Amino acid sequence: MEEEVKENNTEPLQNDTVVEGQPVKEESKKKVKEKRKKIDKEKDELIKANLDLKEKVLRITAEMQNIRRRSEIDLANAYKYDGFDMVEKLLPIIDNFERALKIKQEGTEKFLEGFRMIYDNLISILTSKGVVEIECFHKEFDPNIMNAVVTGNDPELENNVVLEVLQKGYMYQDKILRPAMVKVNEKESE
Repeated sequence: MEEEVKENNTEPLQNDTVVEGQPVKEESKKKVKEKRKKIDKEKDELIKANLDLKEKVLRITAEMQNIRRRSEIDLANAYKYDGFDMVEKLLPIIDNFERALKIKQEGTEKFLEGFRMIYDNLISILTSKGVVEIECFHKEFDPNIMNAVVTGNDPELENNVVLEVLQKGYMYQDKILRPAMVKVNEKESE
């Protein structure tokens, strides 16, 4: 069967073929030019489409890398700040313990001793999990970690120095859990 195909292919082509020694017809030249233009145009379109596809692939690849990177960061942050909400809910309990421990009434010493032990255990656990108190007494006021709720006047201290901590602030890892509520020094104008 292959021999039949070979034999069929040896037949002379149609009248469009160029025979050696005969001049090419003008119409044939036009047809060839038109076909070449059409082929060149298609080639240019295919090259442009190929470049567009390469650009899309690069953009999609970059976007996938960004998504992967963001996902890794989000996952790391979720792990790092896993207990944030729970610790935030414990802060009012700690505040109440501190208030209770300040009460000095006769006959409450044993209760206060028990409260002190529970409070110390709670603070120890929170500290081991990355919770730290924001130290601000007699430090310069920092609006990033403190809220000034009242001002006072102490002529012996500089302006913007914390005079009193009204409510303790806390950090969890490197994130503010609760800003400290403070009284800030504001010298009177002379």
